[in-house]
Amino acid sequence: MFQPDYKITDKIVKMLTDIAEARSVIERARLLPKQELKLRRQALVRMSHSSTAIEGNVLNAKEVEAIIANKKIDAPDRDIYEVKNYLNALRYIEQIVKTKKPITEKVVLKIHYFVTDKTMSPTSSGHFRKGLVHVVRKHFGGRTEIIYTGPDAKLVPGLMTNLLTWINGSEKETISPVIVAGIVHQQIAAIHPFGDGNGRTARALATLILYQRGYDFRRLFALEDYYNTDRPAYYAAINIGKNWDVRRTDFTSWLQYFVKGFKEEIAQVKHSVVSLSVKKIDADIDSQVYLDKEQVTILDFLDTVQKIAVSDVMDILRCPKRTAQLHLQKLKKLKMIKQVGKGPASKYVLV
Repeated sequence: MFQPDYKITDKIVKMLTDIAEARSVIERARLLPKQELKLRRQALVRMSHSSTAIEGNVLNAKEVEAIIANKKIDAPDRDIYEVKNYLNALRYIEQIVKTKKPITEKVVLKIHYFVTDKTMSPTSSGHFRKGLVHVVRKHFGGRTEIIYTGPDAKLVPGLMTNLLTWINGSEKETISPVIVAGIVHQQIAAIHPFGDGNGRTARALATLILYQRGYDFRRLFALEDYYNTDRPAYYAAINIGKNWDVRRTDFTSWLQYFVKGFKEEIAQVKHSVVSLSVKKIDADIDSQVYLDKEQVTILDFLDTVQKIAVSDVMDILRCPKRTAQLHLQKLKKLKMIKQVGKGPASKYVLV
């Protein structure tokens, strides 16, 4: 059975307290829908760009933003696929959160499938590896160095089962979601259950855990950005030794790095939210401008897909047709969306 060894140091306690305080400020802040959508879009760009850049993807943030907007860019197919794949993985974890599904082996394999679709063979994408795996560092001049060797492939299913059992059992304990996410991130990197895409899967899974446990911070954060800012520090922190058999099993030093990164990212989110939040607003305007959670979800979805119908709203909110129509009519009245076409074939787009 997997039982992680770690200590909650005074430094970690202080950082977790800072995160909790920032969370309270972010959740209470009153943002106009367009401001919140812009911050979410920026977070999505940063998550997708940084998580793939860590693995060597050459696309810049502007190119990633163009892909999110369904625009064509001139770049290698693999790099485009990697960004699109990570976006699909993030959309998938949002669906897992909305439907309140537990994290199972099927969910982990599906995340891996999304991050490696079209970049790995169909027999490898969404499947545990069948052979040995090495983490390799490339040096100037073409020389390569094996810096880590994962456990034997036959051990992977059992190791993942033990990890998943711990993840789901940790919900009943008083463990901070940040600590759980950090432990899962490093343990996935250590097991290296896949031939490729382990880092992206680990980061997406950590994000899923945070989202599930109420630490989504309005989906305005991108922890991957912190890792990408100083990749050598990230690799040094997550390193557990040369191979699985003689690995460092104490998670404390990694958790100090992970929690510090999360604290700094959330501090940036807090700063952005506070600078944009409306302190004083007329009550009449307030009732018109501020939207409920469902209407923000509609705008968020519309910002991604560009055009939606009543049936799409019914699907994403899991609500009756009449409720979906009322939400759309309010957004239309506020001139945030407009109707395109008439009758059953009509669609709605952002103004």
